[in-house]
Amino acid sequence: MLKSLVSAFLMYSRIPMPQVEWKEENRRYTLGWFPLIGAVIGGLLLLWRLFCTRFGCGQMLFAAVAVLLPVLITGGIHLDGFCDVTDARASYADREKRIKIMSDPHIGSFAVIRVCLYLILQTALFTQISDIRSTAVIACGYVLSRSLSGLSAVTFRCAKKDGALQDFVKPSHRSVTVGMVFVSAIAAFAAMMFSSWAQGCTALGCAVLCFLYYRYIAYKDFGGTTGDLCGWFLQLCEIAMLAAAVLTGIITEGLT
Repeated sequence: MLKSLVSAFLMYSRIPMPQVEWKEENRRYTLGWFPLIGAVIGGLLLLWRLFCTRFGCGQMLFAAVAVLLPVLITGGIHLDGFCDVTDARASYADREKRIKIMSDPHIGSFAVIRVCLYLILQTALFTQISDIRSTAVIACGYVLSRSLSGLSAVTFRCAKKDGALQDFVKPSHRSVTVGMVFVSAIAAFAAMMFSSWAQGCTALGCAVLCFLYYRYIAYKDFGGTTGDLCGWFLQLCEIAMLAAAVLTGIITEGLT
């Protein structure tokens, strides 16, 4: 369990960790620990919100650092998947060609355009988050998105027989991993509801819709999931939950 935990942080974050031997038994529960990286990001986001409130930092500064935090912690691995899938889908090629495009280390113009739009929208949405309760909902969203991403990795059909995702899926203890991500998802949702029941419910609804859309796209366009598709979904899910929390907050405030 501990070596799987270390493997999760070594693969999906840039947080310094002790090195462990790269063998299957050390990766058996890695995907089950994946949501814990989201907890680290969420915790740092909450601390940053408290710091900004205490010292009167402007909303634009808060938003810019809030967008930067996940990239610093993960090294941008999920944004990379978002870009790869964007290029592959924009090609309108056949399934085999799309998978080949995702493996290309170069970035295309469609990915550049959409990732820029993504980051602009994400920054704009974060400028609307000024209270600790809304921030807590979004912070828990980082755990929920990784719980659903990990769940898809071990339950969806895989589009490729090899690759980085398969290095963690093949040796995984699937029933234990599913149980771990379910516990993480339930804990994240409970914390979201405790923080704000309205924003928590809408954020969860958007996460579920994104998950269903992800499965549809993965099977239709690629024949299954891949590591890049897991990252694409994670980014889509997080901005959808952020938008849901912001819009719900605006509507709730308007009604009161």
